[in-house]
Amino acid sequence: MRSRPSKAEFEEVEIDIDMPIFSTGIVCKILDIPVWVLKKLDKEGVVSPLRESEGQARLYSKCELKKLEHCWYYLKEHNVKVEGLKVILEMEAGTFKRRK
Repeated sequence: MRSRPSKAEFEEVEIDIDMPIFSTGIVCKILDIPVWVLKKLDKEGVVSPLRESEGQARLYSKCELKKLEHCWYYLKEHNVKVEGLKVILEMEAGTFKRRK
């Protein structure tokens, strides 16, 4: 049986910012976000994690992690609702259109 490599032997692996590799559970641990928030943001179209087929696990990229972290800031720290969050994100992206 091979022993675990030492830190000196470990090589960093570059991961493309758009490569979907993080599962829902990992995202929740990294960002300290409840699962229901991820599911809600996915359902509302705020983020679009990769799914090979219906019922399969969601996989998030580094880019989506940054967006989720940004969203969670507004949701948690400023008590913004998801509809308000969508407007904020549109305004930040410069794509906000006034609703009549």
